[in-house]
Amino acid sequence: MNRTDRLYALVEELRAVAPRPRSARWLAERFEVDARTIRRDIGALQEAGVPIYPERGRRGGYVLDRAYTLPPVNITPREAIAAAVALATMADTPFLDDARSALHKILAVMPPSSVAEARRVADRIHLAAPARSAPPARQVLRTAGDAVVRRTVLAIEYVDRHGRTSRRHIEPVELLGAGHQWYLVGWCRLRQEVRGFRLDRMRRAAPTDEVAPPRSVGADWRSRFDLPTVPLNLPGTASP
Repeated sequence: MNRTDRLYALVEELRAVAPRPRSARWLAERFEVDARTIRRDIGALQEAGVPIYPERGRRGGYVLDRAYTLPPVNITPREAIAAAVALATMADTPFLDDARSALHKILAVMPPSSVAEARRVADRIHLAAPARSAPPARQVLRTAGDAVVRRTVLAIEYVDRHGRTSRRHIEPVELLGAGHQWYLVGWCRLRQEVRGFRLDRMRRAAPTDEVAPPRSVGADWRSRFDLPTVPLNLPGTASP
């Protein structure tokens, strides 16, 4: 478990037992780190504004203010399995690390009996990896996803379909996913027009300190890919 996941799980653990305390030693054993690491994590959470307070005494420890807690989320083992299956399909997407983090959070709020049942079911499910070309580098996937979210201008090194290498600055507009193939669509400052860049052809992608101006590519441009595209809508929302 990386530190970000552990920090979230710490809050969830304290939330689940509030207003009872958890000692640093107990938390250290739970997360397989030493007590000093737990104290540093608690300090980081406190600095971030999470209301965790030390409770003195032989049975003391760290307590999360009950006003900060949320009602329990009832997630079934089948829902956890569905999330894990969805995660398995995201290996070549820009959101793999975020999906892994979300799955850790889902498991953290489930009762231990439900987690155990989900693991028993998972042992009976096997996924075959689909045949495909070499996937994009993990760093490129992550950087492209961050650039679209934050509208950060990217400096890229790109190999076109003829094997020619070029260096460009791209103003990211959107991501276009087609199965395991992902494209970064954006304004290419080298060509002075909207272009689509396959992520598996990017040898390098580095964010700059510049925020790109708002741009829109429009449905006519997407039609060049000869693929039917639909917007990604979250439940309870409608596309504009």
